[in-house]
Amino acid sequence: MTDDNSDVSVLLERARGGDTDALKRVMEVLYRELHTIAAREMRREDREHTLQPTALVNEAFMRLVRGPGRIQNRSHFLGLAARTMRRVLVDYARKKRSQKRGREVERVTLDDDLPVGSRPRPVDVLDLDAALSELEAVDPRACRVVELRFFGGHTDKEIAEIVGWSEPTVRRDWETARSWLSARLRPGGQA
Repeated sequence: MTDDNSDVSVLLERARGGDTDALKRVMEVLYRELHTIAAREMRREDREHTLQPTALVNEAFMRLVRGPGRIQNRSHFLGLAARTMRRVLVDYARKKRSQKRGREVERVTLDDDLPVGSRPRPVDVLDLDAALSELEAVDPRACRVVELRFFGGHTDKEIAEIVGWSEPTVRRDWETARSWLSARLRPGGQA
């Protein structure tokens, strides 16, 4: 069997129907790619973050397989995986915040183009989630690019392939969203 979109779609559908062999095969086909995405995402997290890339992949994967709706193809799956990883990280941060009773929460960064040796400006993952929800209401396409790039770890080229837009459009949306989010996430900032 090849890894093409139609085969992955068929396997995902069979896995949702309870076919454990199909579930195992989907994991074989997509696990390495999902783990790479999760590892990239976890490098952005606070050093004291206890969630590991493997746990992030497993939780996101199980939510996707159990979730409603038909997954159309591999690209659609990877896009949903990025969004699901966001939800897992947000849920994890909420749980940690409630356990810490208001102390310091998990931090992430939007500054992916920093010069070597620079320290990124930390952002609370829950504040980022709230800002992304606001951005989605204003510009759903830009929000999608952020999810795929920031939470999915995809490049502009990969995002363009997943969503069917041009690379320059993806890049413009990323720059717009990053600027909007930076302003929104600045203390006292307004979008």
